[in-house]
Amino acid sequence: MSIAQSQTPAQRANQRRVAFATIIGTTIEWYDFFIYATAAGLIFADLFFKPAGAQIGLLLSFASVGISFLFRPLGAFLAGHYGDKIGRRAMLVITLILMGAATTLIGVLPTYATAGVLAPIMLLLLRILQGISAGGEWGGAVLMAVEHAPKDRRGRAGAFPQLGVPLGMLLASGIMALMTGVISPGEQFVQWGWRVPFLLSIVLIAVGYIVRRSVDESPIFEEIAAMKQQTKVPIVELFRKHWLLVILAALVFAGNNAAGYMTTGGFLQAYTTNPKGPIGFERTDVLVAVAFAATMWFGFTLLSGYLADKIGRKRTYQIGFTCQALVVFPLFWMVNTASLPMLYLAFAFFAIGLGLGYGPQAALYSELFPASVRFSGVSISYALGAIIGGAFAPMIATWLVQATGTTTAVSVYLLVMTLISLTAVSLLRDRKGIDLSITNQAEQEVGATIFDKRRPVLESATVTVK
Repeated sequence: MSIAQSQTPAQRANQRRVAFATIIGTTIEWYDFFIYATAAGLIFADLFFKPAGAQIGLLLSFASVGISFLFRPLGAFLAGHYGDKIGRRAMLVITLILMGAATTLIGVLPTYATAGVLAPIMLLLLRILQGISAGGEWGGAVLMAVEHAPKDRRGRAGAFPQLGVPLGMLLASGIMALMTGVISPGEQFVQWGWRVPFLLSIVLIAVGYIVRRSVDESPIFEEIAAMKQQTKVPIVELFRKHWLLVILAALVFAGNNAAGYMTTGGFLQAYTTNPKGPIGFERTDVLVAVAFAATMWFGFTLLSGYLADKIGRKRTYQIGFTCQALVVFPLFWMVNTASLPMLYLAFAFFAIGLGLGYGPQAALYSELFPASVRFSGVSISYALGAIIGGAFAPMIATWLVQATGTTTAVSVYLLVMTLISLTAVSLLRDRKGIDLSITNQAEQEVGATIFDKRRPVLESATVTVK
């Protein structure tokens, strides 16, 4: 029996709990992730990689941001495998605890001055754990949101876990600004202040755990479990039947992720606060500007969820990527004026494309993949897109500036990544409103790309309850 689209008051109340749980959980996850990226741009080069020198140390610091992305597919494989077999909710709780533990431990690490080469090794190991957690977190969160939603509201429901990214960045930047500007300014931030945002993670994780445990399992997974339709090895099935879909979905995310990691990955923070660079802003001023950018990003991500339900996921993406392509050159023109108001304006324009090209992702991905391998499909596509896009974007941007002495090369890099994503999403079909139930597996298996002209085999659409 398919999931009914009409909702009772109890179902609507549960959907609100799901929305709250997904947004709280993803905010905490991404706060943890961005705290590291912000610290990498501001201080980790000096604390953990100082013997390498200022320039190489900064590259190594950003490389430590990127290395976690290489382990996201492992998290996606594990969470996808077990999420398609034992459920979405259990994996959400596990990934949240793993991320929180890794982040809290970073807050008590010795620095290079105390522990020598052991310090950066331990830092990298904990960053890898963060990557594994982030790889598994996103798929479960978006499926809980989308699979609980009626078909005409999946875009806005799926935008809620997406809001955790700008909210996580807002929280991370806000707390870092509080530490650098009020609680532990100057040398105090270097000595101990940087640790506090990491240690706060243990409190946030406790809150997230309680919230996530309070929601019901996805109705789609409950249906799969009741019919005993779990795939034995979802990942093998995914790549055997849907490898092209995984590649295209990953490329859709790559351009948005590469652009987003100019701020969330710490590049613009490092570039604009470098005392030997062309701008030389104070840390706190830039962190407050990034918090402002996160607020704008939040607004446009939320708007894109509504647009995705009105005009479709694909068209919303195309508008977003067009806006992003138009701003990658003006972004740095405005930043390089060394004017703080222009920095705010640059971040505001940048947030438009970022939000419009991120909000529809949960609904688009969920509707691309069949129910039996959906967790694996959305998680692995997301993880691969993050590697292609954001993994080493801050390091690449830093190297380009060091090699060319200008940010023009960075703009060209972002433009190429944006055009790749625009092309990839244009090769997909918008499957807005498709029945996500396991009983509709036959339709879900075909027709997701413009190349796929197959029709569902109706006989295979009937699933017998065992």
